[in-house]
Parts: sequence; structure tokens; C-alpha cells
Amino acid sequence: MDTAFQVTHAQVLRALKQVNPHKAMGPDGVHPRVLKACGEQLVGVYADIFNLSLSQAVVPRVFKSSIIIPVPKKPNSSTLNDLRPVALTSAPMRCLEKLVLTHINDTVSDTVDPSQFAYRPNRSVDDAVAIALHHTLQHLDNSRTYVRMIFLDYSSAYNTIRPGKLIGKLTDLGVPTPTCNWILDFLIERPQVVRVGRRGSAELIVSTGSPQGCCLSPKLFTLYTHDCASTHDNTIVIKYADDTTILGLIKGGDESGYRSVIEDILIYGEENDLILNVAKTREVIADFRRSPAPLQPLTIQGTEVERVDNHRFLGLQVMSDLSWSLNTAATVKKAQQRLYFIRLLRKSGLNQRPLTLAYSGLVESILTSGITVWYGNTTQAERMALQRVIKTAERITGTTLPSMDFIYSQRCRKRAVRIIRDSLHPAHPLLNKKHCKYRLRHSRADSVITHTTRFFNSFFPATVRLMALTENI
Repeated sequence: MDTAFQVTHAQVLRALKQVNPHKAMGPDGVHPRVLKACGEQLVGVYADIFNLSLSQAVVPRVFKSSIIIPVPKKPNSSTLNDLRPVALTSAPMRCLEKLVLTHINDTVSDTVDPSQFAYRPNRSVDDAVAIALHHTLQHLDNSRTYVRMIFLDYSSAYNTIRPGKLIGKLTDLGVPTPTCNWILDFLIERPQVVRVGRRGSAELIVSTGSPQGCCLSPKLFTLYTHDCASTHDNTIVIKYADDTTILGLIKGGDESGYRSVIEDILIYGEENDLILNVAKTREVIADFRRSPAPLQPLTIQGTEVERVDNHRFLGLQVMSDLSWSLNTAATVKKAQQRLYFIRLLRKSGLNQRPLTLAYSGLVESILTSGITVWYGNTTQAERMALQRVIKTAERITGTTLPSMDFIYSQRCRKRAVRIIRDSLHPAHPLLNKKHCKYRLRHSRADSVITHTTRFFNSFFPATVRLMALTENI
């Protein structure tokens, strides 16, 4: 029989010391600043409470209570669907959740669900987009091919988790029974109220879903959907938390595999209470054939999926022609707007060092967001527009700043090294020494031939060339 895991005083003290003192106070009235400042005095009390909760598989009611704060998803919110319900929970409970999360991560194998890129070490949004584009560009490098990309949108995915079904999946993954029982008690009979300003609603008891804002919720959702996968070789599923993208690599006009996988995922969603928002689901088709035949629309639940020329894919604007003009234009515009704050700081009398730090946080972070994915395939005009922003910032700060080319090559090398060192990373085979020679056609026969410059300049081929030049691979 499995025994409940216990936490040590050292683990609890570390969790208390890592509390963010600037976070809001939960419904229990315990301020995070108190936990951080008085961690050594409180560690014994909370260690006993945590271990008693874990051994009895019972979460105290005050720990499960939450205040739901509606947070706007966009500047002008007109309907309730434009608000995200974020749960404000007890600060001590967040510490216990982190300890349980560490235990789950140590229990569940890292090989579970390789298509999930969220909340996992050495995985990022850039990895998800880069791998999706690599498969797309590699497939389009062949004749008589095109790619259909559908971006599924689930409504309140975290709030639809069925605790009983989740526990069954956790048990199958090897999570100990006492931990499963504790998680079940954590998810059911949760008291919550909604607060807007100083006004609050009546208390409601909820026994479905996992509150947004809890430390455990993202991990529980990814484990809940770990068995949502593609059943066809030419159809790839990319997941980042509840954002699901399906790539149909179509050759010869045969879309049966693509449509079959979509149908399977729709059935999977119905069985697991994942509500698909068809109105917000979009499809982008990348087709470079000279004389393409009209493609049949995709219909879900009697509604035709909207086909668009561009879509925001995990923060990056992906276009049907796989160019980055819209993404670059939006990046330049936002970075130029941020320069206004740097000018204000200079007028206030700040010297070079704080101005440079402000530039790094306010402007460079915008310019380089996802740079490893898109910069290699930008045009010369787009690169000049990006560099002009940096030149303007140099005049404002009075110092020399790293160029876009330098940042791009540096980020690519760093990312490649981390992928190469992680044998479980989905992109590890793409940077393997045995298959690391990407060359344009009419080159050496033992290389991976790329017929188009858009594939040749994408992240993995470009990174392999950069690494080869510095003899790091």
C-alpha cells in the first residue's frame, strides 16, 4: 500500500522564503510578506499542517477557499466572455501546492506527452512554434504538397476538468494513491466568491475544474489531456497548455488523415468535457502549388471553420504565405511606442546605465520576442526597420547596443545547446550530429537538401550552420 509523501522543514522553509511578498493577500488574511519575513518562526507550524493534510488526504476549507477576480482579456471588454476568472487563493496553500507539484514532477515520467510544451523544463513557446514551422516548411519543400493548420480554441478549459476522470488518468500515470486522493479533495467542494472592486457575491461551492491562478492547475490540465494525440503519421498535434494546433501535412490532395484526426480530437473533447469554441477556431492554409484546386472547407458541429490569411499563433503572427511582414510591422510599432518611455527617463536626468537597463526591459524584450523563430526569414527591408529602432535607442541612451543580427545568432546558439543537451526534447533529433547538414539543392549529396530558401533560413537549418561555424556541434 502506498504511503503519503511528507515534506521536511527544509522544504517548507524554502517554499516560504520563495513567496513573492508583492502578491495579493488571500481569503485567509495571511499576507505573503508575513510568510517570507517570518518563515523561520512559522516553518514548524506549517510543516505540521501540511503533513497532516497530506497524510489524511484532506485540504482545510480555508486553504481551498478562493476569491474570483474577473481580469479583462483585452482593453475593451464588452461581454462576460471577455473576462478571465483568476482565483485569488491562500498564500500558505500556494506553498503547499508547489511542494505537491514537485512531488508529481518527480513521479510522472518526462516522456509523457512530448507534444505538450507548456510548464515543462527546457520547453518554451518558441520551441512549439519552431517545431510546427519546421514540419510545415519541410513538408512544403516537396512537390504537390500543402499544409492545413487549424488552431482550436477551448472555452474555459481549466474550469471543465472532471476531478474523477483526472484521478483515473493520474493513477494510470503512476501517481501514488494518497497523492491522488489529496488532489481529489483539493478539487472538490471549493468555496468561492466573485469580487469586483469592493463588492462580492454570495459564496458558491464548486466541485468541477481547477481554478486559474493555482500553482497546480496548469500541471493538472496538461496531465488531464496527455492522451490527446495524433493517430496519423502525416498529422501533427502541437499543444501549449490549452492551445491546441493541428498540422495536416497534405500530399496529393489526400486529406483523410487530417480530417480523421480532427474528428478524433473532437470526440476526445466531448468525452472529457472540453468545450470547443468553433466561432474562435481558425484555419490557415499554406499552399504554394502553381495551380491549386479549390479546397473543401472544414466543418465542425455544423459550422464552417473560418479560413484566414493570418493568425496569432502563441504570440507570433503566422501568415498563409509563411512570411513575417505583419509580425515585424507589429513588433516595430510596439517597440517605437516603448521608446517614448526611454525618452522620458532621459529627460528626468538618468545616466547611461539605468537607461540601458530600461531599454533592455522595455524595448529589446519586444524586438527579440520569438526572434529565433522568425528573424531568419525576414526580408532586408524588415531587418532595416528593426535595426532603425535600435539606432534610435542608441541616440537616446548614448551608448552602443547589440544589433538584431548579433542577438539572433547568440539566441540561436544558446537555444541549440540546451536542446542538444536534452535527449528527451522533441527537437533533439533535428540538431543531432548525424543529420546536421542542411544545404540548398545542387549541394553535397550527403546533406539534407532544402529546395526553398524559406526552409533553408528557418530556425533549425540556420542554427546548424551557425553552430558549425563556431565548431560547437
